[in-house]
Amino acid sequence: MATMDQCMTALKGILGDLAANPAAAGLDRSLSCRLTDLEQVVLGRLSSGAVRDLHAVEDGAGVPKADIRLTMTSDDLVSLTNGQLSFGSAWAGGRVKLEAGLRDLLRLRKLL
Repeated sequence: MATMDQCMTALKGILGDLAANPAAAGLDRSLSCRLTDLEQVVLGRLSSGAVRDLHAVEDGAGVPKADIRLTMTSDDLVSLTNGQLSFGSAWAGGRVKLEAGLRDLLRLRKLL
């Protein structure tokens, strides 16, 4: 199991790359990444070509619903960012769950 510090570093890297992609220009969406094995949710905002306000909260009923939501284990997150796991195969195999509105999903398809 990866640590929360490793997960925050991994998320900053992967979300930073996503935000810097020209296809993300103009996006202003709230983000969340639920880490099932750590029982934590990382919240943030994708805006103006950057990811802002990343912070972790304990998973529970009070967690706000983000526009773009990822769910995975901490190890899968770290594996995605270090190249050991591809997003497509992780998503197809059910290891990563992505939830968003249809417009966001179509835009994210270009980014991922």
